[in-house]
Amino acid sequence: MTEQDDWEREFDHRWANSAEHKEPSARARMLAARWKDTPPDPAPFRADPAPAPRRASWASTGVVVGAVLAVMVLIGLLQFGVSR
Repeated sequence: MTEQDDWEREFDHRWANSAEHKEPSARARMLAARWKDTPPDPAPFRADPAPAPRRASWASTGVVVGAVLAVMVLIGLLQFGVSR
């Protein structure tokens, strides 16, 4: 048997998918064991999205804009004072 045949046999998905018994994933086994004792609460298939987070208040926006303007004025005064 050639190396190519070994490679094809190792990754033959049709053969793997035709298996009679498929073992569940580790996550599926973990959830099944957890839900055996305490089943999850029922939830709709498409639940309503969480409410959007509240935007920042105008006060914080004003503080930021004021700080930027103060820095711009300070830079302008320093440049004006140096050029004289």
